[in-house]
Amino acid sequence: MKILVFSDSHASRSFMRLCMERIKPDAFIHLGDYYEDGEAIAEEFPGVPNYRVPGNCDYYRMAESVPGILSCKIAGVQIYMTHGHLHGVKSATDRLLKEARKEKAQAVLYGHTHRAECYQEKDGMWVLNPGSCGSYGGSAGMLLIEENKIQGCWLLYPEDLLQK
Repeated sequence: MKILVFSDSHASRSFMRLCMERIKPDAFIHLGDYYEDGEAIAEEFPGVPNYRVPGNCDYYRMAESVPGILSCKIAGVQIYMTHGHLHGVKSATDRLLKEARKEKAQAVLYGHTHRAECYQEKDGMWVLNPGSCGSYGGSAGMLLIEENKIQGCWLLYPEDLLQK
C-alpha cells in the first residue's frame, strides 16, 4: 500500500495534485494547515481513502470537534498523525515521540515546521515530517506498507516526480 503524506499546503494544491496523479497512491494523509486543501484533494480523487488532521491555521475555519490527533491502524500499521503544534515540535520532538509511543505507533507523522525529515528511531518507529507541500517547491512523504509492516518511508520532491 502506497500512502502519500502532505502537510502545510496553505491553499497551494498544485504539488499535491501532481503527487496524486504521478504516484497513484492507495491512500493519502493531510496533516493540516489548510485542512480544506485535503478535503479538496479528496473530492478530486474520490476513490482514494484519506485521513486528515487540522493545523494551527485551521482552528478558526472549522468546528472544534475535529480531532487534532489521529492514531489508527492503516493496512495493519499503527500510525500517529498530528500537525505538531500541539506537541511543540518547533522546539523539540520529544513530547511527540513520547505520545506516539504510548499509542504503540509504528510511524509518527507531523508537520508544522515546514522542514522535511524522515528517519527511523532505534526502536524501529518511523518519524516523518513531509515538509511543506505548498511552498519552497513542495515536498511530501511516502509510506510503503506491505504485509502489515512499513517496508519504506521517504521524502518526495518535484524532481522525483519528473523522473516517473
